Amino acid sequence: MTDTHRRIRVMLVDDHNVVRSGLGAFLAVMPDLELVGEAENGAEAVQRCAFLQPDVVLMDLRMPVMDGVTAIQRIRAAHPDTHVIALTSFQENDLVQAALQAGAVGYLMKNVTAAELAAAIRAARLGQMTLSPEAAQALVQAAQTPAPAHDLTEREREVLALMVEGLNNGEIAERLVVSLSTVKFHISNLLAKLGVDNRVAAVALAMQKKLV
Repeated sequence: MTDTHRRIRVMLVDDHNVVRSGLGAFLAVMPDLELVGEAENGAEAVQRCAFLQPDVVLMDLRMPVMDGVTAIQRIRAAHPDTHVIALTSFQENDLVQAALQAGAVGYLMKNVTAAELAAAIRAARLGQMTLSPEAAQALVQAAQTPAPAHDLTEREREVLALMVEGLNNGEIAERLVVSLSTVKFHISNLLAKLGVDNRVAAVALAMQKKLV
């Protein structure tokens, strides 16, 4: 059987036995899907992905030991060919965004139909995204929500904008015609207000939240 037509290898990650049992029964009747392993939490999932090498992981998000979002990040970093679908009972906006930012290629609720789940797994194998209506709505709401101001002063915003441009402290001081110590003072303040501990994280947050 060629790689294109071989069965899709699926791993289940959920801390509830009854959920894994139900999903396992669903996979057993799908001729093109194959259950290759299970895990009870994110830590087990990360460990088992290394030797199971699933094509697709169905990942619960709220679990003991290691949550699903952290597990998604680690699996995607170590195994870029493995795609992860968040399969959860929770639809909070922040959780949807966190899962997708971590690298999930899908976000589905556990009340999804068998046909919808099978289609999502097949799409995930190809790297195609599938979102539940609830997850899609969460993303729309997030896009419509104004970015938090983080109480940055006008000067701090100017400094942050120059950081985003890639200027170092000396170049920022020259551009704004201020001392190097003044630039360091502004950067220290804006890092604290943004809740990050380095300029790389500040730049990433500024670009993600469109702060400048």
